[in-house]
Amino acid sequence: MALSLAQKEAIVAQVSEVANNSISVVAAINKGMKVSEVNELRTKARQAGVYLKVIRNTLVRRGFQGTQFECMCESLVGPVVLGFSKNEPGSAAKLFNDFIKNRSSIEVKALAVGTQFFTANQLASVASLPTREEALSQLARTLNAPATMLARLLSEPHTKLARALNAHNEQKSS
Repeated sequence: MALSLAQKEAIVAQVSEVANNSISVVAAINKGMKVSEVNELRTKARQAGVYLKVIRNTLVRRGFQGTQFECMCESLVGPVVLGFSKNEPGSAAKLFNDFIKNRSSIEVKALAVGTQFFTANQLASVASLPTREEALSQLARTLNAPATMLARLLSEPHTKLARALNAHNEQKSS
């Protein structure tokens, strides 16, 4: 059934709104996915906080105009499944990276994080991006390291003195 002009405009507006509220997007080609695979992908996407949508490429291109994902327009060819990450930059990439490991029915075509365009070869790199919590814990460890080193450095002379005095006392008693 053909879509009316009003329906198409609503879809373009929805794509534009989702794109403006997302951090990253992954475009994958659907090469005959089974219904069970689609359901599994949608379930995993919901759990990961990824918004999945299958939309005509012409409507997606129009929806992406003026957004940070405009760089993706040229790579949208064929039956494309789009995965939008709203919270974590690598969540959609992780979802597709894990999903395609044992399946040949879906192939990642391109992805974008912000205005940065990536090819399918870089999917694993983007998928390995740390989550917000992981990045914050890495930052905390990095910021904590100099303080820990300073504390060790300041306590070291006292420790060496105590060891030397202890060794001297043991030597005297023997």
